[in-house]
Amino acid sequence: MAQNNIGSKRLVVGAHYGLRDWIAQRMTAVIMAVYTVILLVWFFTAKNFSYEGWAGIFSHQWMKLATFVTLLSLFYHAWVGIRDIWMDYVKPVSVRLALYALTIVWLLACAGYAAQILWRV
Repeated sequence: MAQNNIGSKRLVVGAHYGLRDWIAQRMTAVIMAVYTVILLVWFFTAKNFSYEGWAGIFSHQWMKLATFVTLLSLFYHAWVGIRDIWMDYVKPVSVRLALYALTIVWLLACAGYAAQILWRV
């Protein structure tokens, strides 16, 4: 008897990343968009266009935290996109796993560097 592969009895295989990662990318995009609006409003209402004025924006703890959350969102957003590129276009598993590892190390290094920069101000 032929197996029915249509409808709710369809056999689906794979990692099932689809919906979760689609939602995650939309959420991170919203976080980045809201942060961008906040930063633009603050920038266009600023009167001191100097290094001190720019550093003054980031002297507030809530702005440092908002910036770091936005950067973490950016890094996760980038991870989902780059991981999908590696999955789609890099067929040898060993090369793909090496690229995954290099990408993760790079993004974690960027997050650490961002934290160091933000809390230095």
